[in-house]
Amino acid sequence: MALPKQVADELRRVVGRESVIDSANDLRIFERDGSIEGAMPDAVVLASTTEDVAGVMKVAANHRIPVVPRGAGTGLSGGAVTIRGGIALQVTRMRRILEIDPVAQTALVEPGLFYAPDPSSQKACTIGGNAAENSGGPHCLYYGVTTNHVLGMEVVLADGSVHWVNGDTPDRIGLDLCGILVGSEGTLCAITKIKVKLLRVPPSIATLLAAFPSIETASQAVSAVIGHGIVPAALEMMDSVTVGAVEAHYHAGYPTDAGAVLLVEVDGIAESTRELTAAISKILGENRGYGLREAQTPAERELLWAGRKGAIGALGRIKPNYYLHDGVVPRSRLPQVLSAVGEIGEHYKLPVANVFHAGDGNLHPNILFDLRDREVLHQVESAGEEMLRAVVELGGALSGEHGIGLEKAAYMPWIYSDDDLDAMHRVKDVFDAGGTLNPGKIFPDPSRKAVHLAGRTGRAIEAKWW
Repeated sequence: MALPKQVADELRRVVGRESVIDSANDLRIFERDGSIEGAMPDAVVLASTTEDVAGVMKVAANHRIPVVPRGAGTGLSGGAVTIRGGIALQVTRMRRILEIDPVAQTALVEPGLFYAPDPSSQKACTIGGNAAENSGGPHCLYYGVTTNHVLGMEVVLADGSVHWVNGDTPDRIGLDLCGILVGSEGTLCAITKIKVKLLRVPPSIATLLAAFPSIETASQAVSAVIGHGIVPAALEMMDSVTVGAVEAHYHAGYPTDAGAVLLVEVDGIAESTRELTAAISKILGENRGYGLREAQTPAERELLWAGRKGAIGALGRIKPNYYLHDGVVPRSRLPQVLSAVGEIGEHYKLPVANVFHAGDGNLHPNILFDLRDREVLHQVESAGEEMLRAVVELGGALSGEHGIGLEKAAYMPWIYSDDDLDAMHRVKDVFDAGGTLNPGKIFPDPSRKAVHLAGRTGRAIEAKWW
């Protein structure tokens, strides 16, 4: 449904005629993110300044029109999908570095800035989206997720008012509004500026690759490393299905005879990395690790990481579509949950590839399928739900970094009581009394059932609810 002409004209007065998109053909580009559902916005507004964002919010509030803040569209839980129409508020034009303080080691940046501390989608994602989702990445085991690096933010609320939350103190004295808003998935505010910590590049980095007979033995090795009090910068695992696809594409030297491989990285001063590398190598060997090798050059290290970060794309060699979850379990439960994931895949006769942040128990099971086989969609859908259920039953959480968004909203009662959800609703009401900011996300909606899968590919695919 198109926006009323009066509203479209008001938006053009705020941001300029060329910055409002309402042609049906042009809107189709913005109908989805990296998740399984798509829905056309009524209009896309390309904001360039905080004033643009505030003006759009005021127009939307006056006419009670939904607004969905949108970055690069790489999110995996449907957070940027305009399921109730309205305005997709695109902030990728806001990509200036406003201030760098080398003494305080901070930077003030706009949300559309390319953000690459180490999310796997770093070739495309933006810092605003990472803050909205509280994203992680391979190195979050040691360095933490996005919220650990955000010191303060300028935000625009649903009524168009502009606020600065928090300051430069890492302990955030008083009410931690920044902690509430980072990870709120666009349901509480639009982010227009972010103050982040700056970290120095480590003087020494060591990257190890080790093969294991099975995913269970690799999981035991992960627990053993952490159990020795060692917290690497990164501790990533890939199963045999993933390794085969990655090696065929990247030729990174991954051992294709392995049941699973671990990619381990440590950094710091040279003496420290040498000691940690030796200690980790010993532990991996004692836990049935073999074929251990250390990257000898920066180029070799980059190739190993290219394979890990490009793993999901490489799975297209097996099947053209995939359904991905990101549940989290305690590290000690990795063998049990991975066994359950394998059994579920076998039950539904679906190939499953696992690639995940093993150090913090953040799973990424990829259910592989071919969308052209319409008969398989219900099986994929059911398998994904059962995998998430297994995560929860083993003491885990629904999401580690992708967010709840649209995809997992129906499953929130598995984790949270009615009182919990009511408390969250009341927080939402404080920031967005009219309910116009990214409606239909995070909270279960009785009028909508779980997602009907239509798959993920590199092109837009229609997804429907039943």
